[in-house]
Amino acid sequence: MASFRRTSLGPVAVAMALSLLLGFGLARGLQATDDLRSQLDLFSQVLFLVQNNYVDVPDNHQLIRGAIDGMLKTLDPHTVYVPEQRAQRMDEDFRGEYSGIGIQFDIRDGAIVVISPLEGTPAFRLGMRAGDRIVEIDGKPVSKSITTDDVFKLLRGPSGTTVEVTIEREDEAEPLKLTIERAKIPIESVYYPHMIRPGVGYVRITRFSQTTGEELEKDLNTLRAQGMKSLLLDLRSNSGGLLSQAVDVLDQLVPNDKLLVYTRGRIPSSNADYKSTDRPKLVDVPIVVLIDHGSASASEIVSGAIQDLDRGLVAGTNSFGKGLVQNQLRLSDGSKLLLTVAKYYTPSGRLIQRDYTKFADRSEYAEDAFKVDVPTDSVLATLPKFKTTAGRTVYGGGGIYPDVIVHDPPNLTRPQADMIQKRVFWEFATHYIHHHKDQKWTPQSFGRNFQLNDAEWADVKSIMANRKVAVTDSIWQADRDFMVRQAREELANLTLSPLERYKIVVEDDSQLQASLDLFPRASKLMSMAGDAAVPQQHRH
Repeated sequence: MASFRRTSLGPVAVAMALSLLLGFGLARGLQATDDLRSQLDLFSQVLFLVQNNYVDVPDNHQLIRGAIDGMLKTLDPHTVYVPEQRAQRMDEDFRGEYSGIGIQFDIRDGAIVVISPLEGTPAFRLGMRAGDRIVEIDGKPVSKSITTDDVFKLLRGPSGTTVEVTIEREDEAEPLKLTIERAKIPIESVYYPHMIRPGVGYVRITRFSQTTGEELEKDLNTLRAQGMKSLLLDLRSNSGGLLSQAVDVLDQLVPNDKLLVYTRGRIPSSNADYKSTDRPKLVDVPIVVLIDHGSASASEIVSGAIQDLDRGLVAGTNSFGKGLVQNQLRLSDGSKLLLTVAKYYTPSGRLIQRDYTKFADRSEYAEDAFKVDVPTDSVLATLPKFKTTAGRTVYGGGGIYPDVIVHDPPNLTRPQADMIQKRVFWEFATHYIHHHKDQKWTPQSFGRNFQLNDAEWADVKSIMANRKVAVTDSIWQADRDFMVRQAREELANLTLSPLERYKIVVEDDSQLQASLDLFPRASKLMSMAGDAAVPQQHRH
């Protein structure tokens, strides 16, 4: 199976950059045409004049960075320059792990507030709790202006090294000092595997990192052992990731020797066909794939192939529409160039990339995907049409159009959003647990019958006032069910697990709940497809 590899420019990039700055040699190095030589000479002249004549001393770093950004803006919206720090974070996300202490945190009032220690990590084993406030790191007070990036720099580091933190805790009179040895912290990409209904397994993939295929295989085996007969694969808000992992996911769900996706570019090394192998598979259960406007790239590869091969039903709203493949090219200073080298096509031959030429800038292009819920019939009529294995019509050129439109859940009201963003119920839950220290918690503790007493409602109202959440009397009454559910979610998360919290979250997820009724249609679609061959006439 062909695969893309990351390329390092190394010394070549250094030489090219120096030649560009000094104004000679680059044209020959690029095998430039006369036109390109003249344009490079023009750039050198402008740079020379700015450096020597501008009213203030220019910042050369900003000049060159601006030139790079300006150059790349003339290409597609996904070809971008990534500064060193962000490139390092990207590497961690794709590797699926980092080295640190293992906490989820928020920055509040000049302190690092622990939202939750991650189970099994150094912070968890040393007894850090939700609500702990980190006020010193390695003997130095936490700055009032500390940022998220600052926290990463201070708390992350090589495995085996130590960091000393001083924490303030609600029920402790004196600050606590902990010396924590950093360790590898896995970053999961497959979340919440569970039997969402009898016989129906559920998994949510949030991105495609190096461990996604491995994580999914483990979870599918567990769900099969629990009696899974159908699978709901949730790809909402998954912006993509590694092409190889999208292929790995499909290879676990699609019968042998089927074309899953293929790429075509200007240079031969960008061309590759990806087919399913004879590995152990989950091919005897109907699948519903749930997507939305935030599903992009690798998510669209997976949902597009499932749709084209009639392996399952795609539900939700139309996806983002990104059909371009980027290589990550590492530059000499640790930064990266994400360079589009190919387009990818679904098995039927669809290019799902949205038209980006009509937008003034990249932010407008990105925002456009979220403006229209689903394309109208008149818009669909203008898109290229393709056929699935069973002969159904599907569309290219504008993302993945679902087989079944299930609209997004209603937006939160402003007060509801404030309650969540200002962590009203997280603080309430920490108070609640503190006052119920001896209670044994189970999922039933926070079931649908859970209610707050008058004193607990008073605590909620006090927290809202302290956090400046404006709630009128009418909203206070109308949002009671919402507030109780938020309290249940936070309590389940802090006392049990993120999975138990998520089981409460999806009670109110109308899009997800509606998709659970689609399995009879998905099963019928599987039988229609049979072993029919995927049409090849559209391949490029």
